[in-house]
Amino acid sequence: MSVPTVVILAAGRGTRMRSATPKVLHDLCGLPLIAWPVAAARAAGAGRVIVVDAPERQLDGHLPEGVETVVQPQSDGTGGAVRAAAHLLEGSGPVLVLSGDVPLVTTQTIGALLDAHASAGAKATVATAVLDDPAGYGRVVRAADGSVERIAETKVPGDADETELAIREVNAGIYVFEAAALLAALPRLSAENAQGEFYLPEVLTLLRADGDHVAAHAMDDPGAVLGVNDLVQLAAVRELARTRIIAAHQRAGVDVLDPGSTFIDATVELGADTVVEPFTVLRGATRAGERCRIGPSTTLTDTVLGDEVTIVHAFGVGALVHSGVSVGPYAYLRPGTLLREGAKVGTFVEVKNSDIGAGTKVPHLSYIGDADVGAGTNLGAGTITANYDGFAKHRTTIGDGVRGGVDVSLVAPVTLGDRSWTAAGSIITQDVPPGALGIARERQSNIPDFEERRGGPPGDAP
Repeated sequence: MSVPTVVILAAGRGTRMRSATPKVLHDLCGLPLIAWPVAAARAAGAGRVIVVDAPERQLDGHLPEGVETVVQPQSDGTGGAVRAAAHLLEGSGPVLVLSGDVPLVTTQTIGALLDAHASAGAKATVATAVLDDPAGYGRVVRAADGSVERIAETKVPGDADETELAIREVNAGIYVFEAAALLAALPRLSAENAQGEFYLPEVLTLLRADGDHVAAHAMDDPGAVLGVNDLVQLAAVRELARTRIIAAHQRAGVDVLDPGSTFIDATVELGADTVVEPFTVLRGATRAGERCRIGPSTTLTDTVLGDEVTIVHAFGVGALVHSGVSVGPYAYLRPGTLLREGAKVGTFVEVKNSDIGAGTKVPHLSYIGDADVGAGTNLGAGTITANYDGFAKHRTTIGDGVRGGVDVSLVAPVTLGDRSWTAAGSIITQDVPPGALGIARERQSNIPDFEERRGGPPGDAP
């Protein structure tokens, strides 16, 4: 079979979304809507992918490299959209037409449609589906021999009559045309309809009138025809996409304990034998190795985990976590965090733009920002790096095997040498040499008879 050229219609303004974001750029599990049919077409072996954009060029900078774009100069329907791309289709083999707001079409669906088109020897093949509620979709009107006679549009009252509206087989908005036949029919489209637009399905009627064979391919996946016209429909499509993504991970050996409470973007990668606990959200370029345990109640965005990482009740953005690390509960890994092998970041710890050495522990109640911490160090509870002097950020350097006391503030720039110590309650403003103990606090003094001097029993205001 010839390599298909794919045209994706994406020039619609999406006014029913009630959003400043163009419809096909709304997020669907980590990718804009338009990215889904582009990816499916490429995986199905498309030779070229052409996206039809609006005059505002709303898709500039949002499409993968190698995708061609063409502008539909005016909003004159799906037929007008394909007309805008006609000059790019001359000499093509089969032309596959997809919709940018019908994101759940799969590579398998596209492959099956292309195979059915080739087997039928048709000039055009339309994908169809039978829906319990076909409202809003064009109805497939078949001839006595089972071939497609025409598509009855239903966009506005008057497009279809009551008999046509009773049909449950709908046009999925996915077509394969032979390029020459399509190009010959496009100039003959008429806008004599209730909406005053050029409807692409009219090409099927014109081809049939020319005596050409028009076939239909019934899809067994109704989800592949679901379009997005408002945020309610986007939520329904997102739920289907979320379920598919999680099922794919489960089949690959990831144990998602409660799929109903788990959200995983399409861009996330998870290794075998990793366990994802309930109420976990994995976004963006997040990746996890094998045998990790993530969650419960953990959110990771663009965060990379090695093997055998445990991260519970935590929030991570742009962090790199090496193998064997333990994080949480209630930890926050901010961008630029690097946790090396076997490190531990514990309860109520925030780490930002810092390198935490192998085997180092930051157990609890600490803020480590703009710091380089060596291997095998233990920082006590309440350790704070004071990294900002009001004008600029400064780094703190902590060596290997350092033992930090509780409630210690390190005022950057400052360095703690290897195997040094800090005393509890110290505010360290000067470097501590290797092996030394840094103490920076007032000596305790007790004021005798303080209660009597303050002039009242305990609890009274002085």
